[in-house]
Amino acid sequence: MTMFDDWRARSPFYDETHTAVADSVRRFVAAEVAPNIDAWEDARSLPRDLHRKAAAAGILGLGYPEEFGGHSDGFDIFHSLTQSEELASVGAGGLTASLMTHGIGLPPILALGSDEMKRRIAPAVLSGDKIIALGITEAGGGSDVAALTTRAEKVGNKYVVNGGKMFITSGMRADYVTVAVRTGGPGMGGISLMLIEAGMPGFTRTPLEKMGWHCSDTAALYFDNVEVPPENMIGPENAGFGGIMRNFNGERLGMAHSCCAFARVCLKEAVEWATTRETFGKRLAQHQSIRIKLADMARQINATQAWVDLCAWQVKHGKGLPADFAMLKVQATRMLESVAREAAQVLGGASYLKGSKVERIYREVRVNAIGGGSEEIMLDLAGRQLGYN
Repeated sequence: MTMFDDWRARSPFYDETHTAVADSVRRFVAAEVAPNIDAWEDARSLPRDLHRKAAAAGILGLGYPEEFGGHSDGFDIFHSLTQSEELASVGAGGLTASLMTHGIGLPPILALGSDEMKRRIAPAVLSGDKIIALGITEAGGGSDVAALTTRAEKVGNKYVVNGGKMFITSGMRADYVTVAVRTGGPGMGGISLMLIEAGMPGFTRTPLEKMGWHCSDTAALYFDNVEVPPENMIGPENAGFGGIMRNFNGERLGMAHSCCAFARVCLKEAVEWATTRETFGKRLAQHQSIRIKLADMARQINATQAWVDLCAWQVKHGKGLPADFAMLKVQATRMLESVAREAAQVLGGASYLKGSKVERIYREVRVNAIGGGSEEIMLDLAGRQLGYN
């Protein structure tokens, strides 16, 4: 069989620098993650020390400004995709979701926050000493961001926040939460972004149990008259909606690539099983029906990866369109669902037992199809942006 990561060597978007990143992250995963991931899944959380180790290995800071402890010189979006690919090799989506939660919580601060806020928050996050989360979704609505109800009222020289957020990744462990609040009237024009910190009186949270992503803690957040200083406002008041939407595009591209990575894990495990398991006197892979399944899985993965790489190139050159990211996410999540199903068919009963990567990935298909915007919302969004109305 062909090596499962040789697709990068045959792609115009990747070179030896990306291979170096892959090798480095692969060593980190082998030493620090693979021996422990099952225990972390059972514990329903990652140890905080893993963030510090990942920072020391250069993982947390990849693509972030040098002045805040990151390393961006000579790196591009394809290095980040390569890193994501290697983190996915253990077949646990919660690892990337929680370890790399700064990937959605920190960018609004770097893009819109004051210089003081950037210096105060970014170095601590990129060193792994602090954890940051993003709080957008509410119990009463997910993708309809413009209708959010968590409110921040200016009282004296502070903002007083009341409301709550739901399904927040790293919500229990987060030291900082980048929160969308309503500071103005209805609709997108009345939304601001604000940094709320652990320990602020009136800020509480409870853990949520999930179908998958077990090692990633997920929480409901509650704000009961939380007083937030004005310097914690991220960007101008009532100008947060644009920052949220820009963040979503990167999140959707990252999720699409992760779907490709996890699908490759499924294919790899299916091939290993099919080439060693015997039925009716021959290996599974010698049955035509199984070979067809494996080839069709590879077809779906390769087609989706090509679109991911094209969209990444468009981002790199400032040519990205939101409709493309929305449609790509649907393509990727449906591909993952198909590949995970077929891999489970190849493994048979073994795929239903805890211990196989396919079993875990299959359980995590739905969070990819819903998180970051459901398939229906994504396609409607794309249709409207393409003028199909």
